[in-house]
Amino acid sequence: MSDSGSTMNGRILGISLAAAMGGFLFGFDTAVINGAIDAMSEDFGISGFLQGFAVSSALLGCVVGAWLAGPMASRQGRVRVMVIAAALFFVSAIGSGLAFGTWDLIAWRALGGLGVGAASVIAPAYIAEVSPADVRGRLGSLQQLAIVLGIFAALLSDAFLADVAGGAAEELWLGQEAWRWMFLAEAIPAAIYGLLALTIPESPRYLVDQHREEEAAEVLRKYTGVKDTATKIKEIHHSLKREAKESLGDLRGASMGLKPIVWVGIALAVFQQFVGINVIFYYSTSLWRSVGFDESQALTTSVITSVTNVLVTIVAILLVDKVGRRPLLIGGSIGMAVTLGTLAVAFSQAQGSGEDVSLPQPWGTVALVAANLFVVSFGATWGPIMWVMLGEMFPNKIRATAVSVASAINWVANFVVSTTFPTLSEISLSLAYGLYATFAFLSLLFVLWKVPETKGRELEDMTDDARQSKART
Repeated sequence: MSDSGSTMNGRILGISLAAAMGGFLFGFDTAVINGAIDAMSEDFGISGFLQGFAVSSALLGCVVGAWLAGPMASRQGRVRVMVIAAALFFVSAIGSGLAFGTWDLIAWRALGGLGVGAASVIAPAYIAEVSPADVRGRLGSLQQLAIVLGIFAALLSDAFLADVAGGAAEELWLGQEAWRWMFLAEAIPAAIYGLLALTIPESPRYLVDQHREEEAAEVLRKYTGVKDTATKIKEIHHSLKREAKESLGDLRGASMGLKPIVWVGIALAVFQQFVGINVIFYYSTSLWRSVGFDESQALTTSVITSVTNVLVTIVAILLVDKVGRRPLLIGGSIGMAVTLGTLAVAFSQAQGSGEDVSLPQPWGTVALVAANLFVVSFGATWGPIMWVMLGEMFPNKIRATAVSVASAINWVANFVVSTTFPTLSEISLSLAYGLYATFAFLSLLFVLWKVPETKGRELEDMTDDARQSKART
């Protein structure tokens, strides 16, 4: 066990915030399309499936980036992967803003997705590996805080640029429409992330694995607050030697081809997306226009929803190491099931179809309130806790690879939801939200049945058993 005690110091907080900047890119990229989608679709003459594919194309890159990031981080180190991710995202931002048509926009966003996917894997793994056990949940939650701040920044910049230009489709600066500047603005956080990544130390567990014990001891002593670094390094060595050299093959087990704990991580990643959270952030502007808001009001409402998400994520950070992971996930599943069910009922009262759908009062207000309460339920629980769990629930030797696989599946699930929503909404928004409510209920059963409690446990104590200390609080 670590002798570091409670060590939430400025150094550990600083490097955790720098690593979590990858989450900011994640959030910014997923939400920036919100304000641009209608104007972009009109400019390029697309709708329906192609529109949905343009929105979710970055997610295909995210899947590949997340899949490759774990093995690459095991060979090259966590910090180097962060720098590569920042570079990819920077190039993507410029290319997307200057796109000539739908297909090259899709290609540029997929390239950026490679970087975002990699960043989404590295941040929780790195933060978990440098954090003392007693504050690891709070520091791990910084990933989700960065994500929701990225969403907020993207929606705020979208609203600002559209307001200055007089609409997302209107010309802004240098002869370019406002929606193009929405994409170009992504280059700023990408550059900041790359610069920050160059200032942080490598993960001590990676350094030990590379037989760089003196560097690992320095990081443990200076940042993590460990006094007896020799003992801690021995513990890390022991945990790393439990298995052979890390590879995708190390994830194999007797249970349907994978270790039980890997299946738990994959299921957590799937449920976090299948409740439909990103529908709110990808399509909320279009959604609120169906309630009767104009473009400006819809963008403003989306920003307010994003602010709500930021605030409840802060609440989660304050609670995660006190309450534990399982209780928060259980409460979140219940809240999401109820609010999504309410949305399904509200949209069953919708009038019209397709792009002409509208909600009469009081159902428009009910939908607005339910959507924001859904964001509260998700943002205070499943949003941050899934990333915390992925960063800490796996054994040391398979952590980077297992997080990589689970994150890739998370992006696949995100792609499925975001691509199918336009089609589902044309059939019935009530059907769409009813499906998401069903998955929220299933997530409750899954947590009660399979998810272990990891509160307060050292990373060196994690095992391959999905039932590890499940009831512990």
